[in-house]
Amino acid sequence: MAKWLTQEWLDESRKLAETQPERPGASARMQYVVTGGPDGDIRYYWVLVDGKLLESAVGDLADAEVTLSQSYEDARRIQKGELDANAAFMQGRVKVTGNMAKVMSLLPITNSPEYKKLQEDITAITEF
Repeated sequence: MAKWLTQEWLDESRKLAETQPERPGASARMQYVVTGGPDGDIRYYWVLVDGKLLESAVGDLADAEVTLSQSYEDARRIQKGELDANAAFMQGRVKVTGNMAKVMSLLPITNSPEYKKLQEDITAITEF
């Protein structure tokens, strides 16, 4: 089990994400900021190309197209499937800066059966 929001967790999650289908045009350079965690704020990023997670790492992505910020508790609840990511976004619990159209274009993917299964698989290997 990998501790949530660590580089080990990102690496293991990326391996699991290799099974995701190709989704032409579903590409983004995304910075995540999780605030108020027990170890302070955590920053990590994803590089998504045609629906494939090619890169993920703790730290900052200098040329991120979008930044998503959320509280530690909301991020944990989203990861565990207790809070719908789309609902959290619409309720303003996930703050977005940068290319809003990019985020909106990716939201439907989060409702796909493949993505929901991936979230379950990632949660199963995660130590919260």
